[in-house]
Amino acid sequence: MKLKYRKKTPPLSVIERFSNEKVFLIIIFSIFILSALFYGQPQVAMWIGFFTAAYATVSNDSIQSLGTFIESNKQRKWYILWLYTGAIFIATVTISWIIFDGDVTYQRLLKPDGSSEYPHPKNFSFFMLMAPLVLLILTRLRMPVSTTFLMLSVFSSSSSGITSMVTKSVSGYLIAFIVSALVWYFGYNYIRKKFKSRKIHPGWMVAQWLVSGLLWSVWVMQDGANVAVFLPRKLDVLQFSIFTLVIFLGLGLLFYLRGDKIQQVVSEKVRISDVRAATLIDFTYALILIYKLRISTVPMSTTWVFLGLIGGREIAVNLARLKKGKKHKTKAMRLIGKDFLYATIGLLISVMLAATVNPAIKQDLLSFFGLG
Repeated sequence: MKLKYRKKTPPLSVIERFSNEKVFLIIIFSIFILSALFYGQPQVAMWIGFFTAAYATVSNDSIQSLGTFIESNKQRKWYILWLYTGAIFIATVTISWIIFDGDVTYQRLLKPDGSSEYPHPKNFSFFMLMAPLVLLILTRLRMPVSTTFLMLSVFSSSSSGITSMVTKSVSGYLIAFIVSALVWYFGYNYIRKKFKSRKIHPGWMVAQWLVSGLLWSVWVMQDGANVAVFLPRKLDVLQFSIFTLVIFLGLGLLFYLRGDKIQQVVSEKVRISDVRAATLIDFTYALILIYKLRISTVPMSTTWVFLGLIGGREIAVNLARLKKGKKHKTKAMRLIGKDFLYATIGLLISVMLAATVNPAIKQDLLSFFGLG
């Protein structure tokens, strides 16, 4: 009987084992050991960091760039969603690689004059390789932390690089929260009236796929740096091919697992599975990211922008509802508070890792708190 069962099991069932806690712990332990053994060998260490960061970043950030897309397309085959987003990813990074002479980050890590606030290290420290590992663990705990802070802080050449990231990210959170709250509060009755019908016009599905594609492309422009930070600032053909293929396959795994456990952050919000609501959220999010991209090339936490976006919506919807009582409002505040708390924890961990790696950042922090 066991033999027959195994024959009927799809090949990709092996991937599902990745969701098993025991296997996950083994993978974490293996990465830890490899990092400890090879962090002193730059050519090996950068690939260990890259492979870990690739899955950790894509899986954690699925809640913001692809979460609503996954949630509102549950009925569709996973590989259709994968091929669509995968093609957009390949096109987006290829354009950057060609235009910026090997740089796949749209100059998030490399300035036009060739300088960088996040230089590629000649030698990796053990704690640099721990950053994506920590992100993997926090993702497993369903904590929507900022991959930008965790990945880039340990590479920052000074505290100014971290400060500029935090400033841009916090302003992004506030802008997203306010815009989302205004749109959903004042437009709630109109939106509820138009979205009341369970029958959805086919045009909404087309619009959602186009908007989701736009959002995903803009997200790659902004957050692709979080993965590429372990690799040279300019990639040759072989490095670029590995970079692209690994993330493309990682996307396939992500869609096969339907966002994995971190997807709950999106699923628990009000009516996110409605394709019309998902389209409005993604469109607002894409516009804010485009606005931030045009202002400067300073890296920014898109996680914080996303949390502000869904947080503002959650508050507005519950305030605009005609139902009496504090039950829904309390629940909304609890969800927003939890997400914000987790994001803040991620920021604190990022700063601690950065201070451990870079003595200059440690000294700046001690001076800031009057301890230096």
